[in-house]
This record gives sequence, C-alpha cells and structure tokens, in this order.
Amino acid sequence: MALRSILLAVGPGDADRTEELARAVADIAAPTGAQVVLGHVFTDEEFDGVVSQLDYDPSGEIDPDEVAARHATVRDLTDAFDEAGVEYSVRGRIGAHGETIVDLANEVNADRVVVGGRKRSPTGKAVFGSTAQEVMLSAPCPVTFVRGG
Repeated sequence: MALRSILLAVGPGDADRTEELARAVADIAAPTGAQVVLGHVFTDEEFDGVVSQLDYDPSGEIDPDEVAARHATVRDLTDAFDEAGVEYSVRGRIGAHGETIVDLANEVNADRVVVGGRKRSPTGKAVFGSTAQEVMLSAPCPVTFVRGG
C-alpha cells in the first residue's frame, strides 16, 4: 500500500512530544513522499481559550485552520517538517478529540494516522478515557502511536 496522506493528530498534550512526533512522521513521510496533514482538534473551550490568547477580533469570523496554524505546537512541528523537506498542510477542527480526528482522517483520505500519547495505567484509561485508543479503534486506516518521553 502506497502512502499518499498521513494525518498527524495534534492535541493539547502534544507540546512536550513535538520532537518525537516530528521525527516519527518524517521517518514515514520523507521516503514515501507522502503529504502530511497536521490536524489540530480543539474542544469548544480550548478553541475559545486559544482565540483569546491570539487576540482575534471576537466579532469576526475565525477560521479554525488559521488558529491551528498559529498554535505554538503546530509551528514547532511545521518548522521540523520544513527542515526535513516534508510537505504538509494544517487543518483545525472543533469537536470531541477522538471522534473529530477520525472524521478528519476520513475527510483527507489518510493512509496512516499518527497520534501521540503517554503511558497510562488501565485504571487511568478507564477513568479519563483515551483519545489515542478511540482513534486506534475507529480510524479508517492504520494508526501509529508515538509515546512521549
């Protein structure tokens, strides 16, 4: 199966693992020439918080793609992809993390989804849920999990 499109799901907890995510995605995308879509999913509250930090005019239309592109974690990843010569685009979405990542994977016809996460105990997963687990079980394509240090 040829890889043409890789969705890198970026979320609020990924700031501490940008190097690992960038390296893992570049290792997959560079040899295949795949296009990377950086998908940053915000809940409504996260989006409102980021919009207020970025000094947007609240009375105007605010494009989630633009907000995602200005997010510090996404900028760190795009810098790494520029350096590695990996082609990418940025998409921003508002919704429940896991479900919206799966929807975005379908929308961009992703051949692979890459998600980051941290090690959790079984109890931690049951109590707090796991976006990565939901994506792994529901994605339309293979999923690569990158565990942060």
